Amino acid sequence: MPLLALALLALWLYCLFDAITTPDEEARNLPKLLWVIIIVLVPLAGGVFWLLLGRPVGPRPPRVSLPEDTPRPQAPRGPDDDPDFLRDLDRRLRDDD
Repeated sequence: MPLLALALLALWLYCLFDAITTPDEEARNLPKLLWVIIIVLVPLAGGVFWLLLGRPVGPRPPRVSLPEDTPRPQAPRGPDDDPDFLRDLDRRLRDDD
């Protein structure tokens, strides 16, 4: 019995998260907000209805990414990657002795 309850909770959470993250224009048959309300108020039936009637059909469009030949911005470097900093640190340590 606890395993069944856990499975129903997982289904409900999956459907709720999926409905919330689906873009408004991709939800079918009802507005997205109404789907979320149905899933919250009628957990099992709402989740099943979302999967069958509300969820977008087909693959979602890919996210926009930079072309491979586009140079990426330089990531910040740590102080231990900067040779000037390391030379200065070494000099300061020798001066302190």
